[in-house]
Amino acid sequence: MENILLLLHPVFGGLATLAALWVFVDTLNAGESSVARIRNVSLFVAILMWLTYFLGGYFYIVYYGVDKAFIKGGPWAFGHNFFMEVKEHVFLMLLLLATYLPIAASGYLPSNKPVRKVILWVTGLIVPTSLAMEGSGAIISVAVKIALLLKMKGI
Repeated sequence: MENILLLLHPVFGGLATLAALWVFVDTLNAGESSVARIRNVSLFVAILMWLTYFLGGYFYIVYYGVDKAFIKGGPWAFGHNFFMEVKEHVFLMLLLLATYLPIAASGYLPSNKPVRKVILWVTGLIVPTSLAMEGSGAIISVAVKIALLLKMKGI
């Protein structure tokens, strides 16, 4: 189960990032034919982000304690001390943005420039922040791997 969670958590986060990018691009060219798609994909972003949150939170509560101990005892302690702490706090902003996205997309897009601007700003914040979360997760994973390799070698 642990390995499946470790796989699904970043997969859903990555899909949410791609979907947010899709909404960004579609909003740039918003027309009558794209309104329903923008709204549906915006909702998909929110659902994927919440799934990412619940899967990551479950993993954190149930399994991460052992990994945390390895990381903090290893040479890459910053993997937890900085990157996990950043993920814990910044992700909440990301969750709020993703939740707000379908609300913003419920406005009339083709002729309403302020609504399109809000959607562009929200997705423009979601995409790089999500990429930063993915990168932070990669650093945390490498920190665990390095600590375990050194432990196996008896160092």
